[in-house]
Amino acid sequence: MRSASRVVATSVALGLLVAGCASFPDQSNGANVENWQPQPQLTEAPGPQPSAPGGSDAGGGGTIPGPNGTARSVPPPQGCTDFDQNVIGTCMAPLAAVAALPGGATGLAAERTTGRVLAVQHGQDPKPVATIGVDASTDGGLTGLALSPTYQQDQLVYAYVTTATDNRVMRFAVGDTPKPVLTGIPKGPTHNRGVLAVDHSGALLVATGDAGNPAAAADPNSLAGKVLRIDGLGKPAGGNPNPNSAVVASGLQDPGGMCTAADGSSAWVTDQTDSADQLYRITPGQAQLSSPAWSWPDKPGVAGCAAFTDEISVATVRKPGLQVLSLARTGGFSGKPSTIMDGPEGYGLIGAMDVIDQNTLLVGTVNKDGSKPVSSDDRAIIIPKPNGGQPKD
Repeated sequence: MRSASRVVATSVALGLLVAGCASFPDQSNGANVENWQPQPQLTEAPGPQPSAPGGSDAGGGGTIPGPNGTARSVPPPQGCTDFDQNVIGTCMAPLAAVAALPGGATGLAAERTTGRVLAVQHGQDPKPVATIGVDASTDGGLTGLALSPTYQQDQLVYAYVTTATDNRVMRFAVGDTPKPVLTGIPKGPTHNRGVLAVDHSGALLVATGDAGNPAAAADPNSLAGKVLRIDGLGKPAGGNPNPNSAVVASGLQDPGGMCTAADGSSAWVTDQTDSADQLYRITPGQAQLSSPAWSWPDKPGVAGCAAFTDEISVATVRKPGLQVLSLARTGGFSGKPSTIMDGPEGYGLIGAMDVIDQNTLLVGTVNKDGSKPVSSDDRAIIIPKPNGGQPKD
């Protein structure tokens, strides 16, 4: 998730203790931020001017709604060439995470099964900038991305990956070898996904799955099934309620996305559970994520999310389109979620989301995992913010 839009309260009144499960790599091996040398910067480009969300049922051409009720015709893709100007990357493996780069029209896209991170930009083929060794034999792999809060200075990117032995947080810069930040997050037969975000203070937020062991999510001595808050070296971040613990919330099963509002008003995490899909608000002082802000009993497969001051958008990997929840001034939601981009105007299944600015999103598709992919799938796409307006009464 893009660091400029990541906010979560740092004074969380809870006292869970993590003991003996995390491994913080020896910083003398070059993982210390101070030892990093400047790296070649990825290309920045002018901000995007996307049309309204568009495409066919999986983006296979057709008529795309444009501004002010206008429409434009888009031919179907030919091989990896996609004629939709919103599309900035094509012919990738299903995308579990995306991160918008400074400038707005370029980004990073993460392929879950290959461990590749690719730079995407309209008019250019996706360019691999890093490959991290992953074990994608379960539902894990490379599932989370976040830019360093000082990315424009240090060019660092964080990733959540599954290895042969554990789940862990890594970091890399273009042209450098990925290095471990936090290791020893439990790995199991299922629920190995993890997602990342950055809060307004520059701390890294890490949501972890329960590794197929529900008891681990409630165990304060396990890093499984938690929301963690760490610094760039993998240690508990300053301001955590327990200075010796990275844990700020417990009770996750299989998180798919985490997002924070730019004004600091809210932070959210999505979770796929056995009974329903859930959206949780990460609340200061609430140690256990026991009361979801919204629940989907039909389990559409909640994944990435995007937080704004007036709405929350949630991607779903088993149902085309986005779920959009309007926020009320009271802090709750004003009515049921609306589903958008779920028909001929959509792009099929969307798994990853990141906020570019208050008007624009970067999303990644997962059509090769369960939909009807077109020749240019899977794709990275810039779309306008789904709705708009002010918080509702």
